[in-house]
Amino acid sequence: MTSQWRTRTGRIAVLSGAGISTDSGIPDFRGPRGVWTKDPIAELLSTYQSYVSDAGLRERSWLARRDNPAWEAIPNAAHNALADLERAGRAVTIITQNIDRLHQRAGSSPDQVIEIHGNMFEVVCIGCDYRATMAATLERVAAGESDPPCPDCGGILKAATVMFGQQMDRRTMAAAVLAAEQSEIFLAIGTSLQVEPAASMCALAVRSGADLVIVNAEPTPYDVMATEIIREPIGTAVPRLVPEILAA
Repeated sequence: MTSQWRTRTGRIAVLSGAGISTDSGIPDFRGPRGVWTKDPIAELLSTYQSYVSDAGLRERSWLARRDNPAWEAIPNAAHNALADLERAGRAVTIITQNIDRLHQRAGSSPDQVIEIHGNMFEVVCIGCDYRATMAATLERVAAGESDPPCPDCGGILKAATVMFGQQMDRRTMAAAVLAAEQSEIFLAIGTSLQVEPAASMCALAVRSGADLVIVNAEPTPYDVMATEIIREPIGTAVPRLVPEILAA
């Protein structure tokens, strides 16, 4: 594989998946020890139609949100390295599939992080415009509301995340597409590249002239398009790559 992509000085887009956060203690989903690999039923917690139709599943979901390890997680070396890349003056946009906000907490500019799957820190109603913090809603759960309804309309509340079966936010996706198309280097880090339309950002970037670099332990459907594939652990690979990019 060529290393010439490291010398490109234009815009960098990063697509980050669950694998970038595993070193922070947040398990991934589809890996060998992933949440859904070990417990396929857990995937239903992220399926919109199942969530809306099953009160028992919603009760389980609120407990899973309460116990999410992301509450205690801190950014790891890979998050920090990407923030360093931006601090050093490179134009970096992060398109993240993650809901944990570890990129922002590492120091990446919030307006340069595109959360295509939303975030876990807010709550929305599916029936009206009500929004609240997750912390405040979990206080209701702790007080005895196992499936807290919307206080405005009585509707169903959920995390401000995009579940399977829900449409992606158009403006968010438009921003992600633009970032991919404008990039010279497109880094896909810690993602299986099996979930669309996020994975298709790789093809968009390549068609627009970017070098695609995949950092992931397992093969992905987009490996054939990649300029370079790195199987090294993310926590060491990304901190190693960033100085090499900056050296250009």
